[in-house]
Amino acid sequence: MSASPSEPLILNVDDTDAARYAKTRILKRAGFRVIETGSGMEALQLSQEHTPDLVLLDTKLPDINGFDVCRRLKQDPHTAMVLVLQTSASYLASPDRVRALDSGADNYLFEPIEPEELVANVRALLRLARVERELRDMDRRKDEFLAILAHELRNPLGPIRNAVELLRSLDPHSSPAQENARRVILRQTDHMVRLVDDLLDVSRISQGKITLRRAEVELCALLRSAAETAEPNIAARKHVLAVQLPGQEIWVDGDSVRLAQVVGNLLNNAAKFTPPGGRIVLTAALEGTEAVVRVTDNGIGIPPEQAASIFDLFAQAGHAPDRVQDGLGIGLSLVRTLVNLHGGTVNVHSAGPDQGSTFEVHLPLLQRAGTTAPAAAADGAAPARAGDAHRILVVDDNLDSAEIVSALLQFAGHDVHMAHDGAGAIAAALRLQPDVIFLDIGLPDMSGVEVAAKMRGYPQLADTALIALTGYGQDKDRANAMAAGFSHHLTKPVNMETLNDTVRTFMRRDPR
Repeated sequence: MSASPSEPLILNVDDTDAARYAKTRILKRAGFRVIETGSGMEALQLSQEHTPDLVLLDTKLPDINGFDVCRRLKQDPHTAMVLVLQTSASYLASPDRVRALDSGADNYLFEPIEPEELVANVRALLRLARVERELRDMDRRKDEFLAILAHELRNPLGPIRNAVELLRSLDPHSSPAQENARRVILRQTDHMVRLVDDLLDVSRISQGKITLRRAEVELCALLRSAAETAEPNIAARKHVLAVQLPGQEIWVDGDSVRLAQVVGNLLNNAAKFTPPGGRIVLTAALEGTEAVVRVTDNGIGIPPEQAASIFDLFAQAGHAPDRVQDGLGIGLSLVRTLVNLHGGTVNVHSAGPDQGSTFEVHLPLLQRAGTTAPAAAADGAAPARAGDAHRILVVDDNLDSAEIVSALLQFAGHDVHMAHDGAGAIAAALRLQPDVIFLDIGLPDMSGVEVAAKMRGYPQLADTALIALTGYGQDKDRANAMAAGFSHHLTKPVNMETLNDTVRTFMRRDPR
């Protein structure tokens, strides 16, 4: 029976000619394509050249043993997914099977092997591999879907948020009822953005794509900033937030953005699960070689049987009686993952229902504190000055988004122009030679990455600050944007303060 080119490819590795011939004949009769060799080094070379679906690998070889061949195959990214079926007539004890499996083998058979057993094992491993490939493909499609979903959700959120800010700027003396309505829209828009970001974080974490940008972080400054960010949400629930921090600085080695996310999630979680009028306390302390952050509330508490699972993905322990259960059950799972990535731990204590709860984050102290400014501290927003006006081009195929961003920038005194596709953006940029270009990535005729690369090819645009303003906000999107020549990457929606701060930042770097 001859094998079809579409049939799986097997690499048969055995230094005994008769044994190798017999196994090859059995596999070919079963319809597989087979290539073969008698040495370990040649097996590694053939695996690189042909990427077989499965390697039938004898343990006893003349140059290097099969255990080492298996280990090298599994450690090489190019061949890591190749199946390895280890065989041996020499190593027959249970520890040998364990050794083979520890080396990365997918299964282990003792010789002599009955033909039916060999074929059945090969087919079983190939079936499992096919299922695994399908699952990986589904996972990839899920990630693509989440990225597109985030982009499509952020596109309308941007104009909504910016339109409200523009109304506030145009009418700073509006009635309390109007201002309250604006705050509701902004608060709910920010909530939607957090949900989108949480979904994307879950996808990135499940793929192991979260990377920390570590630096020396002064924890007390970070906690004050996180508390200020969470204050509007806490105040909306009529809670009192108390921040109790030690007099001395506490330094940790961490990613200030991710640590702020941890604290923000815990504070928002406390606000959500505490009935109106509650009390939330944020504290920090030095305890031995650890920094300990605690968020305590007097809310609905946690039943003892649910305390162990509260950090699991999509888990929620009830809800406050005055509101429906909101959120996705993602926040605490993200907290645990991010804290673990920092080498710390997180736990929760509660005396039971209606007894409140305390979440504790333990982080290792930085052994040698630096003298640099805290990474979590951010520059205050400088007020706009008349001399700060610049020529700006806004490029977005979403007309509402382009018009609102342009209106916000015009309100700040800038000379603003618009384009809605890649070709129009390039033509407008060459005509206007703007100081700053806010450029969407998803354009109808070409991607913003292509537009940026083309713009960087024109000498007259060499000093223009190119800012990606897009709904695509994953790490790979930022990396692609920077590689194409963008100066900075902003994820929609952005507020008026961020737009103006970005313009000021890049114009300070390159005064014109």
